[in-house]
Amino acid sequence: MKNIIIKAFALASIFAFVSCTEDFDSINSSPNSPIFVTTFGLFNNANKQLTDGTRGDFSSGRMTLPWVQYSAQRNYTSEDRFQFRQETNTALYTDLLTAAQNYKTIIELCTDPATADVSSASGNLNNQIAASRIMLSLTFLHLVDNYGDIPYYSYGNDDADFQALQLRQTGMTAPKFASQEKVYTDIMKELKEAAEMIEDGETIFIQGDGLFGDTEKMKRFANSLRLRVANRVKDVIPAAQAHITDAIASGVMQSNADNVGVTYQADNVFPSPMYTSFYISNRTDFAVANTFIDLLKGEIGVFGTDPRLQKYAAPITASKAAVQAQTYAETDDLTQYEGMPVGIPDGLTASQRPGTSFFSYNVLRQDYTEILMEYAEVEFILSEVNGWNQTNYENGVTASMERWGVDAAKITAFVATLPAANQENVISQKYVSLYMQPYEAWSEYRRTGFPDTILLPGETYPLNNADPDGNTTYVFTPIPTVTEMPARFTYPNTLSTLNKVNYDAASANIGGDLITTKLIWDNN
Repeated sequence: MKNIIIKAFALASIFAFVSCTEDFDSINSSPNSPIFVTTFGLFNNANKQLTDGTRGDFSSGRMTLPWVQYSAQRNYTSEDRFQFRQETNTALYTDLLTAAQNYKTIIELCTDPATADVSSASGNLNNQIAASRIMLSLTFLHLVDNYGDIPYYSYGNDDADFQALQLRQTGMTAPKFASQEKVYTDIMKELKEAAEMIEDGETIFIQGDGLFGDTEKMKRFANSLRLRVANRVKDVIPAAQAHITDAIASGVMQSNADNVGVTYQADNVFPSPMYTSFYISNRTDFAVANTFIDLLKGEIGVFGTDPRLQKYAAPITASKAAVQAQTYAETDDLTQYEGMPVGIPDGLTASQRPGTSFFSYNVLRQDYTEILMEYAEVEFILSEVNGWNQTNYENGVTASMERWGVDAAKITAFVATLPAANQENVISQKYVSLYMQPYEAWSEYRRTGFPDTILLPGETYPLNNADPDGNTTYVFTPIPTVTEMPARFTYPNTLSTLNKVNYDAASANIGGDLITTKLIWDNN
């Protein structure tokens, strides 16, 4: 996997959502002169905005990570119990639109005759446009998966309902919300067209591209992402089945060499989001969740002891400093791995957090790679579309373990004991492989209801230590009155005030702006 070196962010954008602070003298000295921004700088910056926005300690650690129970908070547990902060929600929405604006700007610079010649110095124009269309699709996929109907932009479709990101061209400040059906349908179309416009063997960006590196990898990512989307909506959008067939035939990921992610710098300038939280902001807010640890230990579920346990979690004896220094030793002693109870009241955290496992040093590292999509996920999807195929299922487990560095003999032994492929087993193993990719895991849980090892509202689970009243178990009690996992995020409050007419129409169309309102593909 190629590393992304995140640099020159001041070059990234001077447009609607992002400001530039470098070279003020030259900018201010000639206000009537055209200002050019390198497309590779924009691409690099937008990729970081996307991953920072969705994998940070608030947008991930205090929203979806505990919801799918990869982690649990060690101090303040309101978000674990589904009471997310509106400022976090607004920041997530804004960060995604900011990234989308930068991808759109690259397309504009490559298609405008006034800037296309200069932009061509940064790479093949069609390939730059294709890369931006692909990443726009991923960005808007986050938005539609999170919220439902959304303001949406499409490069290749001038549908009157697609009004997002039009401020600079039209002054539009109150865009319509496009329906989920239209958004998902267009995302699949955009990914297909983007893959087809790629000029094989030509450069994408001359520098600053840590996602793809070559056109074949970019094409496989586009087809794999289209497969993900089409599989999600195949029961509600008739055209999706044809996209599944075409995406596979056009070429999806073949190995871990095709994995796509943003790798942060091995320094304290641009380290990974979770490393920043633990070691730059000096927090210790998160531990691996109890239900996930227990699943990996084989204490719940049907899979037995999973050798990814030691790759995902640190032993309880490993201090925060030892994780940072990578000085602790992995151990096969399962008593050395203990999860933090997820969804307990704030008053119980002090009694429960001692002796719980932090994320491993594979995760809490400066140069951690935030995966956008990986080969293992593709194999699990192929298992599903091939009628819960056993070989694809085993390939997915193997690929996940190889990515995390599990010993080959342990992989062979674990795969040999896998229970037969079916919906529950395949999706449960997909969940394990999506560790630290909580938004995708949340979507898959909403779609399928698996794994059933996730603790739900009203269910009882053991405490690590008896509480002050002598209780050895607790009941997961959300703060909102809900009986299941949240089905979506409510729209940010800013939309109901700044775009009220369209907000009201969208809320009515989806069935109410509630966390219990299901998206069109939510079968759980």
